Amino acid sequence: MPPALPPLTSTKARGDAAENAALAHLQAHGLRLLQRNFRTPGRGGGEIDLVMRAPDGTLVFVEVRARRSHAAGGAAASVGALKQRRIVFAARHYLSRLPSWPPCRFDVVSIEPSGLQWVQGAFDAHGY
Repeated sequence: MPPALPPLTSTKARGDAAENAALAHLQAHGLRLLQRNFRTPGRGGGEIDLVMRAPDGTLVFVEVRARRSHAAGGAAASVGALKQRRIVFAARHYLSRLPSWPPCRFDVVSIEPSGLQWVQGAFDAHGY
């Protein structure tokens, strides 16, 4: 289990550290980084923290969440319906640039004082 996130001064620095920890963890499990911080153009779009390729060819859209405590259900619970909808929107935009759509899934990596948790297939695109 990776160490807890270091105390950093800015939210941006903590977010970058969380993404770096998540990326290292996923790469250690054989996933390959395709793109980091993919954003849709225009206002009101979405962002995907990490776009990865699993060893079996699955395209993995990863949301990274870090929290200093387990309050309010913890980091993974903070990926609600609105955030899921924005991630799915961004994923569809990402996929629209590809000649064909590979198998896909949506994962969440949560980082809390107790460590890192990787939830594979945390949600799906149905209903969005």
